[in-house]
Amino acid sequence: MKYNLKNFAGILPIVCFLFVNAQNPADTHTRIFDKSFKSLRVSVVGNDYAPPLIKFGGIDKIKIEFDQLSPEMQYMRYSVVHCDADWQPSQLVESEYVDGFNEANVENYDFSSATFAHYVHYNITVPNDDMNFLLSGNYLLKVYPEDDPENVYLQVRFSLSEDCIDIVPEVTSRTDIDYNAANQQVSVSVDTREYYVDNMYDDLIVTVSQNSRADNEVAVTHPLRVAGRKAYFEHDRKLIFPAGNEFRRFEMTTTNYLGMGIDGYTYHDPYYHVALKTDEPRAFGSYIYDRTQYGRFTIRQSDAYDSNTEADYMVVHFALRMPELTGGKMYVDGEFTQHNFETANMMHYNNNTQCYELDLMLKQGAYNYQYLWVPDGTEIGRTSTVEGDFYQTVNEYLIKVYNRKRGERYDRLIGSGIIYSGQ
Repeated sequence: MKYNLKNFAGILPIVCFLFVNAQNPADTHTRIFDKSFKSLRVSVVGNDYAPPLIKFGGIDKIKIEFDQLSPEMQYMRYSVVHCDADWQPSQLVESEYVDGFNEANVENYDFSSATFAHYVHYNITVPNDDMNFLLSGNYLLKVYPEDDPENVYLQVRFSLSEDCIDIVPEVTSRTDIDYNAANQQVSVSVDTREYYVDNMYDDLIVTVSQNSRADNEVAVTHPLRVAGRKAYFEHDRKLIFPAGNEFRRFEMTTTNYLGMGIDGYTYHDPYYHVALKTDEPRAFGSYIYDRTQYGRFTIRQSDAYDSNTEADYMVVHFALRMPELTGGKMYVDGEFTQHNFETANMMHYNNNTQCYELDLMLKQGAYNYQYLWVPDGTEIGRTSTVEGDFYQTVNEYLIKVYNRKRGERYDRLIGSGIIYSGQ
């Protein structure tokens, strides 16, 4: 058999491109790249505490809000990328998933009022008249200068679900590895109803995330058993999560009195500084229930008419008193850090105070947070080191079910559900 070397020359660049991308997955985490941007939030309009997921073709909308520390507004644009179940860009052209042009101006903004920190508050709501979506699935929205789309300021994840199947999730502390101890186990039954799936054993992907964290999100691709149009994802070690602990909380809504978790306020030109009460490890204590928002934060200034523009920015000082650890790094985790492990939210040990410490500029409001230890060589935060793992902890689990039909080049998001442990 003779081979045409010209054909190999044409195929080789494509193979190399696919190999390189497989080795270097795209960074699609919700993330801020420019340090002048703060208070990034993505939620559902009308429900600030809902994960950023709405029904495809429904009436609900996704809301993206953020500030830029600047006295002047900036002309910015945004675009979206369709992603697969693993949050990698789909093999689609823009016209296949966006109706019209895949670019729109950031038009809604307001200037801060009577604050020490000058900032501009921006918000984007999608879908809208400028941008509508043609497919279900995962989307990554990027914000950038109007004349420089490669210079991305920030990006956020959100999802559109067809909700054409039934999902029944369950969570229990009686797991396959322990019984009412340190873990929680999720199981999911999927009834595809009238939605046709070619192979129930191989053509469904179920992902589960805990408290909106991306670092410990898991994907299960094969059910334990199938009965007709029902698939049962259960007794899978991937679906066992460390139970963690209730999030810690603090409130800095006014400087007139000390709110929850606040030790004191001081003013050092040009900002107020907020000293939080020094935290202690909880790993070896007893479980104490506390109603939280599963890591989320709320912008609020107690006397404001509009907290979005009247809440001020303050320098918040975190301190965790404990012996210094080796072999990893300590991070402050919460929605306000986008649940990422970066230099900006990595703590440093102070030998003089015997504390892990971190300073963050945050907007007035109520915050949930926790301390996560990330061992060297890993990318998953551990609650066991500082917070402890208690089976009674109330966690929010988001379940999403995907299917890729034969001949299609994208993962449909066909159903979703939320369940809370201990409820």
